[in-house]
Amino acid sequence: MDRVGILLLNLGGPEQLEDVRPFLFNLFSDPEIIRLPFPWLQKPLAWLISTLRSGKSQENYRQIGGGSPLRKITEAQGEALEQRLAEIGQEASIYVGMRYWNPFTEEAIARIKRDRLQKLVILPLYPQFSISTSGSSFRVLEEMWQQDSSLRQIEYTLIPSWYDHPSYLGAMADLIAQELDKIADPDQVHIFFSAHGVPQSYVEEAGDPYQAEIEACTRLIMKTLNRPNPHTLAYQSRVGPVEWLKPYTEDALQELGEQGIKDLLVVPISFVSEHIETLQEIDIEYRELAEEAGITNFQRVPALNTHPLFIDSLAQLVVHSLQEPPITFDCVTHPKKNMKMYPQERWAWGMTTAAEVWNGRLAMVGFLGLLIELISGHGPLHFVGIL
Repeated sequence: MDRVGILLLNLGGPEQLEDVRPFLFNLFSDPEIIRLPFPWLQKPLAWLISTLRSGKSQENYRQIGGGSPLRKITEAQGEALEQRLAEIGQEASIYVGMRYWNPFTEEAIARIKRDRLQKLVILPLYPQFSISTSGSSFRVLEEMWQQDSSLRQIEYTLIPSWYDHPSYLGAMADLIAQELDKIADPDQVHIFFSAHGVPQSYVEEAGDPYQAEIEACTRLIMKTLNRPNPHTLAYQSRVGPVEWLKPYTEDALQELGEQGIKDLLVVPISFVSEHIETLQEIDIEYRELAEEAGITNFQRVPALNTHPLFIDSLAQLVVHSLQEPPITFDCVTHPKKNMKMYPQERWAWGMTTAAEVWNGRLAMVGFLGLLIELISGHGPLHFVGIL
């Protein structure tokens, strides 16, 4: 039999407080996260942002126990998937590859090469495809395949998205129903889908299918749930002054509060694991905003984690992908060359979405100020004797 492997892709997250600064440096060193007009500025800017933001970011992680649980949950998902595949007769080895923290994608690929696999299924743990999440990871792997002849000996296939898989939808509906049934009058609860945002330009300029897939996924979950509850879809985690997909979660919460909504059930639709954006951004920041808006009963649906139906959906996806013609890197949406995130003014800075990214505008301003001061020889740092 062919040796089959499954590569699970995710962003990764700092596991302890001392990991936060190097994690942020890795994140902002990636030109897919911040686009600069001069590539040589990439690492200095990443150093500046990680230095300025590490304190605030560490405090956010301290609020959820001191680190991200993403790696442990992803590894548990991998173990559950391997077991479920064995139960349905498909032997496979599971590999976890993270973009910005351990275990890095490069480490997973080294293990895959060492294990001499014949077939590989590349499965991002993002239900909906975006060029800034699944697509970004695919582009990194595509470069590895182009540069390494041994990788080209592996028959690989991609699973670009799976937002409409029946078992995934069933798992989401099951979690929502469980939370609704804990509330005295479940039919009156407003269901609030909060998805990670992406810049509007990704959809308009690059043809990113993310918004269409999120909207379709929301409709399919509500159809599968088959409850009379009203619902809203909004987008969280925007960064910088550029226009992102709307409505923004904070604005939608304020509007629902003004409408007199008291019972709200939040569904993190684009996340399959608990991490900073569910545990801190939704559970703490958005809860506070909702309560200030007059929403008195704020509840959240837990992330899928290792829900049996969810794991079964991943197993079915893997088996199906092995039976169909392969989907290769050139089959998925790529960003246009030099695509800008911000509207063009005199020149453009660009920041893309990523899990656990915070506003870097202050860092950018500070970095520009530092460059000006270094060039001019005048400024507050010279005044106090630092430069």
